[in-house]
Amino acid sequence: MQLMLRDGSNGPFLTQVIVKAQAEQQLDAASLVQLKSKAILMSLKFADKFYNKYKMHLLEQAANDIIGIASLGLRELADNDLDRALTILLAPESIVKPFQKGWSMLSSVSKNQHTKSLYGDVQQQLVQSISTPPDAEDWFGWQHYQQALREHLQSEARQLLHQQFFIRTQYDEYEHFGLEDVLAEIVFYRALTSGDKVKHDLKQRLRNITLQPHWFNTHYFAMQTESVYAELPPAIADAIKADLGPHFIPALVRTLEFAKSYQALALEDASPEKLDALESEHGLSNPLLGWPQYLDL
Repeated sequence: MQLMLRDGSNGPFLTQVIVKAQAEQQLDAASLVQLKSKAILMSLKFADKFYNKYKMHLLEQAANDIIGIASLGLRELADNDLDRALTILLAPESIVKPFQKGWSMLSSVSKNQHTKSLYGDVQQQLVQSISTPPDAEDWFGWQHYQQALREHLQSEARQLLHQQFFIRTQYDEYEHFGLEDVLAEIVFYRALTSGDKVKHDLKQRLRNITLQPHWFNTHYFAMQTESVYAELPPAIADAIKADLGPHFIPALVRTLEFAKSYQALALEDASPEKLDALESEHGLSNPLLGWPQYLDL
């Protein structure tokens, strides 16, 4: 297994650390040999578990997997600091600890995978995107992990939002188009019902709700949104914020304006078909963010 880069700067994080350490004479030949020996042994074990250690191309693939996963864990442990990373590599556990950290990170973001993986608890595609030859000029493993982390947190957020703010706690991925839609329905429902848990009854309840004048502004809905964030773990709240479009709050105000028209028509004992037609007409011109997507029959 070769552990060196051609020019040094954008390849696997593990190799960046080694190249810098060698250039600054912080890593002697004996330490490098010891590090390579552990990496080779780990590659053999990885190939034996997931591939076939007797086939050379699969043994090489295992070596690339070890380098990618260890690079991921090492960067996280060292907070992207090359000097701190070298200290970790020179410790007794050497490359083992970064690999274990990287594997744990991949396993955490793979919890909601729906397909069987060659790597058990870790998504197969994710391992393949992290894996890298040691002399690769560019390594995008960290970026692939960050994208997987965002998707994982968004999935966790959708499930937690349903568990915490809906009467029917099980999340149906076909009921909403995205995380923003889930949050919008929660914020809108709570804003009109003094913080109640969401049920499929808002269209009916609207007949008995007095729409207050101070609700018709962005400040009110911004406060309502912040009140939802306050009840969530910070990492989940951050994942939701990152997913929101810039017009989230103004869109909720527009939906409230529509709700006022819907309420007036409902109080005239309009038929469900007429109410549905009004909803469809407004929805075509401006999506009704936060408005419940069910028929009031």
